[in-house]
Amino acid sequence: MSSNREKIHAIKINELLKAEYPEVKIAIDFNNAFELLIATILSAQCTDVRVNIVTKDLFKKYKSPKDFVNADLEELEKDIFSTGFYRQKAKSINNCCEVLLEKFNGEVPGEFDALNKLPGVGRKTASVIAGNAFGIPAVAVDTHVKRLSNLLGFIKSEDPEKIEFRIKELLPDTEWIRFSHLLATHGRNICFARKPKCMACFLADDCPSYNPKS
Repeated sequence: MSSNREKIHAIKINELLKAEYPEVKIAIDFNNAFELLIATILSAQCTDVRVNIVTKDLFKKYKSPKDFVNADLEELEKDIFSTGFYRQKAKSINNCCEVLLEKFNGEVPGEFDALNKLPGVGRKTASVIAGNAFGIPAVAVDTHVKRLSNLLGFIKSEDPEKIEFRIKELLPDTEWIRFSHLLATHGRNICFARKPKCMACFLADDCPSYNPKS
């Protein structure tokens, strides 16, 4: 359980982040739930910038689950090669699209549990899709969210699921989707993994990991 002090700390951090990044949104480009599903599978161990470059042409070539299922696997691997782990990702996309056709009439399900059971989809991907495609309150824990949740004193754990539920304890569900984006944006802009810009950080006074030498 979270104490009032811990919740007040998290709420303050959230408000400061919202003030700094008022236009924050998901970094992945997509037009519908299916595009977001495929793009999020591709985003594993890959930057959102690279994914957006790849999907710009990919979604012109493959427009539906059926297109991916019917695709030549080696050709699909070449199309997504620059995202890394392209063989596994191609298989995951193919298997996922098969399930969409067999169980969901080619549509992306709008329930978290159903999303979480799709091939190639874990809790993070399911949370991204649930929150950003369907507006279902969810916390997506990527590398930035994991790192900053520890640095900001929300939790001491590397377990994404524990971090997800901790944030859900600390903040109301109306903030969950945006908070994931706020932490990720701050991680990309200021709180770098190798050398965070602590001296330039507007969260410094409220950050237990603040290092004035950074």
